[in-house]
Amino acid sequence: MEAAAAGQGTGFLRVEGVSKRYGQTLAVDDISLSITKNEIFALLGSSGCGKSTLLRMIAGFETPSAGRIVLDGEDMTRVSPHHRPTNMMFQSYALFPHLTVRENVAFGLRQIRPALPRGTIDARVDALLDLVQLRPLATRKPSELSGGQQQRVALARSLAREPKLLLLDEPLSALDKKIRQRTQLELVELIRRVGVTCIMVTHDQEEAMAMADRIGIMSPHGTLLQVGAPGEVYEHPRTRYIAGFVGETNLFEGRFESGRLACPGLPQPLALPAGTATPEGTPAWLSVRPERITLHGSDPGEQAGNRIAGRVGGIAYLGSHSIIQVEIGGGRTVTTDHAAGALAQRTPATGEAVWVAWPPENGVVLTQ
Repeated sequence: MEAAAAGQGTGFLRVEGVSKRYGQTLAVDDISLSITKNEIFALLGSSGCGKSTLLRMIAGFETPSAGRIVLDGEDMTRVSPHHRPTNMMFQSYALFPHLTVRENVAFGLRQIRPALPRGTIDARVDALLDLVQLRPLATRKPSELSGGQQQRVALARSLAREPKLLLLDEPLSALDKKIRQRTQLELVELIRRVGVTCIMVTHDQEEAMAMADRIGIMSPHGTLLQVGAPGEVYEHPRTRYIAGFVGETNLFEGRFESGRLACPGLPQPLALPAGTATPEGTPAWLSVRPERITLHGSDPGEQAGNRIAGRVGGIAYLGSHSIIQVEIGGGRTVTTDHAAGALAQRTPATGEAVWVAWPPENGVVLTQ
């Protein structure tokens, strides 16, 4: 199983068979994971899947019911949070409202014992404020900053004590969509420049895809389903849950018959990617991403691969692309996604007869 294999080896951070129970509730179920130094790793899952609980165990705010956590060769499982070389940036940023930007960033440095010289603290704070480009705003209070600026103050404060591991809990959820998209790239650049290993928790698959080197997908039941690079997880999901959670997909359900997938209600079995070998009669699903499907005004012929006739049920124009839903009968709808100008013909009208088509290699066969 991939999740188990991910925990083997000599990773900079190793989560080994970690579980967490709250009474009879199993919040995190036997997770093993290995993260390399300077990697940005995202834990992605729906609300309540245990991803924040796992992050809190790595930080030391929760104690595992089973398993252990090893950071840079040292077992941290029972080490208190303030003795771990980690720091967490919380979803709310948790800035002190009565302190200035400079004072917020310096706060953690002033708690170090024996006390650091004032000059050392000032130099470190100046360097961090320069890093996040907030030196001109050093005397402002958090209430005088935008959401993006507050996020950068929180990041600078988290980096002040030079942690070996930076933990981000839904770091951009407080920002509106447009600012969030811009801040994703800024945050990644800052983390890269500092050279710190980072684990982030998010429920936003676009955020995880844009920011992380690798993604770990968690199930609603607290298990780790798949670990891989963003492109790998998106293009080759292991399960139906992952296919539907990471982006949009069309799922065709059926059974294997003579090397094809026979789906009730479709006029002919669906051709599958080359190399698909499964026993006859086995239930399976074919996942096809909306952008992998082409739209035609007439039958494109056998050379198009899989093709199904239908009628346009709805059109959503989103500027850079359009989403067109095609009703294919039996209450089924196929969703297609087309970049601006990518349609071979004009955009069809609602109710118009069309064909959807895709080559066999554009699908992914799933058996669970």
